[in-house]
This record gives sequence, C-alpha cells and structure tokens, in this order.
Amino acid sequence: MSKKTIKVSDLPTFDPARYLRDDEDIAAYLTQIIEEGDSGELAHALGVAARARGMTQIAEAAGIGRESLYKALRADASPRFETIAKVCKALGVRLVVQAEHPA
Repeated sequence: MSKKTIKVSDLPTFDPARYLRDDEDIAAYLTQIIEEGDSGELAHALGVAARARGMTQIAEAAGIGRESLYKALRADASPRFETIAKVCKALGVRLVVQAEHPA
C-alpha cells in the first residue's frame, strides 16, 4: 500500500475571517491578538475582522476610503491610533485597558 504525499501548497489557506460571525467573535479575536503582545499583528487582525464584515461597509462606517483602509490594515502597517479607533467603532467593538494586577 502506498501513501499519498500531500504538499503544503495543496492545503487550503486558513482564513480566520470565515469564523468571525458577530461582535463577540471579533472582540474575542482582537483580545487574543492584543494579549499575545505582537503590536504588529493588531493592524492585520483588524483587517481580518474588517474583511469578515465587508471592507467597503467598514470603510464607509469609519469614514476612510476603502483603498486607504486596506493599506492601513495590512500586516506590515503601523496605523495611527485614530484609524484603529475608527475601525474598532465601525466593527462594533472598543479597546479597553485593564489593570494587569488588580489591587
């Protein structure tokens, strides 16, 4: 019996946007990204969430051009906090700061 070899390039690409169905899913996803501490990943994660909702809809709600939004939320981007705040609002989520070690 011979084994079939599977190439990595033949595997489907994982797209987390497919699993972000509502505000709670998006909030949990973004919270996990922030807790992992990779600041560069936040822009990409916001882009994934925006794609899940529809980039055009999020761009309009945020008051940002669609092409500008794509550029601001690519994996290697460093968007301004104002952009992050607008996108979060358009997504129906907000960033919250908590004490790491409550008294």
